[in-house]
Amino acid sequence: MPRPDPAVLDFLLTRRSRPAKTLAPPVPDRAALLPLLTAAARVPDHGKLEPWRFVVIEGAAMARLAALAQARAEALGLDAERTAKGRSQFDQGHLAVAVVASPKPSGTVPAVEQLLSAGAVALSLLNAALAAGWGACWLSGWPSHDAGFRREGLGLAGHETVAGLVHIGTATAVPPDRPRPDVGALTTWMAE
Repeated sequence: MPRPDPAVLDFLLTRRSRPAKTLAPPVPDRAALLPLLTAAARVPDHGKLEPWRFVVIEGAAMARLAALAQARAEALGLDAERTAKGRSQFDQGHLAVAVVASPKPSGTVPAVEQLLSAGAVALSLLNAALAAGWGACWLSGWPSHDAGFRREGLGLAGHETVAGLVHIGTATAVPPDRPRPDVGALTTWMAE
């Protein structure tokens, strides 16, 4: 017989990310962040490959990444709006965790399953931060998809990508809820 945990289910049914621009100091210190990272690592991981890792971005690293986003945007010939959007999360951010998809060679676990495991880590980190009382959001943006930015800014190897940047801080505002998917319209029931 199942043993429900109504508090956890209520949290999942009502959880709401906080926009990065509404996150302010204080941010979790390393002692507060480690349990969140530990919770994030408890995800489905077929083959126990751990096809992901974390890069914690804090302090002066945020300013360095904002400047790098600017330089990469100029090198790529991006317009002013995309440039500003790409650097803003680092200009405005105080702490972020890059969840890095780092697939491992495997004859049994396809690369897509390894990538999905990294996505599960990002969502688990987001939920762990929210459950711990922090404000948090999961972003990406063009810098996350630019090989030069990933290599120079985050030290990623050529086969690695950014599954997401999870920003964590103190929420200064509670956004209104947004429309949610119609689960009934998205669900097919198969009994036979």
